[in-house]
Amino acid sequence: MSGCDGTVRPPYARLHEWIARQPRELLKRKQQEAETIFRRLGITFSVYGSDDALERLIPFDLVPRIVSASEWRLLERGIEQRVRALNAFIYDIYHRQEIIRAGRIPAELVYRNAAFQPAMIGFDPPLSVYSHIIGVDIVRVAENEFYVLEDNLRTPSGVSYMLENREAMMHLFPDLFASHRIAPVSDYPALLRQTLAAVAPAACTGEPTIVVMTPGIFNSAFFEHSFLADQMGVELVEGQDLFVDGGHLYMRTTRGRARVDVIYRRIDDDFLDPLTFRPDSTLGVPGLIDLYRAGRVTIVNAPGTGIADDKAIYAYVPEIIRFYTGQRPILQNVPTYRCGISDERAHVLAHLGELVVKEVHGSGGYGMLIGPAASRKELAAFRRKIEERPDNYIAQPTLALSTCPAFTASGLAPRHVDLRPFVLVSDRVRLVPGGLTRVALKKGSLVVNSSQGGGTKDTWVLRD
Repeated sequence: MSGCDGTVRPPYARLHEWIARQPRELLKRKQQEAETIFRRLGITFSVYGSDDALERLIPFDLVPRIVSASEWRLLERGIEQRVRALNAFIYDIYHRQEIIRAGRIPAELVYRNAAFQPAMIGFDPPLSVYSHIIGVDIVRVAENEFYVLEDNLRTPSGVSYMLENREAMMHLFPDLFASHRIAPVSDYPALLRQTLAAVAPAACTGEPTIVVMTPGIFNSAFFEHSFLADQMGVELVEGQDLFVDGGHLYMRTTRGRARVDVIYRRIDDDFLDPLTFRPDSTLGVPGLIDLYRAGRVTIVNAPGTGIADDKAIYAYVPEIIRFYTGQRPILQNVPTYRCGISDERAHVLAHLGELVVKEVHGSGGYGMLIGPAASRKELAAFRRKIEERPDNYIAQPTLALSTCPAFTASGLAPRHVDLRPFVLVSDRVRLVPGGLTRVALKKGSLVVNSSQGGGTKDTWVLRD
């Protein structure tokens, strides 16, 4: 909320004045009311490997994160540039591989990558779009200066929290909303359905039949799968509800079988089709990938998109943008050291206590080392891990991340935040104005993931 000199930044001026007028007891009651709302809606997430609870209520912070109209325009331009370049990269990797031929990216980073799917070689998805639904994690480090932390091009989660956070804030503080010109996010489900319909198979006539495919109720993001299917007015299915027959995909319904044209899948590549990927998968549909390659059904996001959001590939995204667009990147990457390169690994090991180290395929805040907060024992353990499997790690400096005020047990206090805008790509690139702001609720923490003690906020993009 405050600038570097301690003054209140202009977008937060009205909010700052409003908070100053609110009795502390009122805010505490509103916080409790918010928790009641989310518990009633069933907005929970699972923590794998946790002994204390299977399902947890995701923490919600009352104080919104505000983005000015000019900041949002900058983010829009940068995100669109980035997602277009990444889709071009995926197309190239599964076709002529010009970027490898040009020596701009090492071949082994692609061919030895677990996310590379040979089954996708030579295949042209509808509109040449591979990643249709993307979450781009962004941090603000200074006025009009943003960095991209990572790109999520496989099955990004969190959009349901963005929508429900807005509903909760409008219910809890209608007077605060009335005093701001806030861009809406409520049309996301309609835009999502529009995006999915736009990539229906060419042979599809009439309104395409769309389904959301979930691994089931025990998945950590099941609430979101169910929520989005309901919001779009489409069926929520599991692999066992689908079958291939006569060159088409069908779902079982109470009225008999029904053709399916587009699958918004929320399961990983390896489990989609036991005939193509993992033969032990019971979550997928036998024959689905052959049907997809024949152009009889569209899978969103396409298999193999993970090649573009691997953390080792991340270091090359600025080069990817320049290669496919001929432009300089609008949004910057965090400087990244690749431990598989001897000189860069030597630097990482010499400065381990100053850096953030991440597993190349890690997610959810797991498998990370935050050097400045680590003990000697943790540093020594990570040093051994890097020396044993250097290709499995990257390292980055700890950024001076921006903070937003959060409502804590001791009152308002600054907490680190990031922002995940959600991007829809089909016949055009669409962004709803906002996204999911994740907040590190633990004092001094830089980890915003809900599985690591983080929470969420409503994100307001102000209109001019």
